[in-house]
Amino acid sequence: MPGTPEATPAKQVSDAPSPRRLLSTEKVYQGRIWDVVSDTFQLSESGDALTRDYIDHPGAVAVLPMNGEGQILLLKQYRHPVGMDLWEVPAGLLDVEGEDFLVGAARELAEEADLAAGTWNVLADVFNSPGSSSEAIRIYLARDLTEVPHHERHERTDEEAEIEFHWISLDDAVASVLAGRLHNPSAVVGILAAAAARAGNYEGLRPADAPWPAHPSQR
Repeated sequence: MPGTPEATPAKQVSDAPSPRRLLSTEKVYQGRIWDVVSDTFQLSESGDALTRDYIDHPGAVAVLPMNGEGQILLLKQYRHPVGMDLWEVPAGLLDVEGEDFLVGAARELAEEADLAAGTWNVLADVFNSPGSSSEAIRIYLARDLTEVPHHERHERTDEEAEIEFHWISLDDAVASVLAGRLHNPSAVVGILAAAAARAGNYEGLRPADAPWPAHPSQR
């Protein structure tokens, strides 16, 4: 059609680092888990100074566990900031200095779901809220699952002590996302990414040790 812009090749649609001149940075709040930072910077050499406050976050990993029947495991957990019980996937902070990303993901899978996995792939890398936080999340697909022996299981406390498990078919999970019944971002992205990957029998997924240049520790 006349006037229709040409489609951009898929490989050219890629987020990229974009360094800007940092004039000052200040920690304005130090929290128990993450801090709030105030940066003043310039978009261009001749541009005005801009100040943005954001959460300085260590990043996180999330895991979509899938059994041999193609069902996925969701966990119900209370989240106080939104005042809701949310169906989520196992996830946690990358708050152990120097810990390998995959090791952190395996730890969270064991602690929150009492599971170990023999096959790992990367489903997606996302920024949780890039306008207000530096939090980067890597979502894995974990398959070939086995249960962690009872004597090795993590003792869950606080909100985690209330965790409930539910196995659901991937199709039903996708329907729940599209119907607005699921809201956790790692679960939503992981479910939709897994459904897309299933069309190619998961063969197009990246390996578990794929580079993650968007994570702050890698930049």
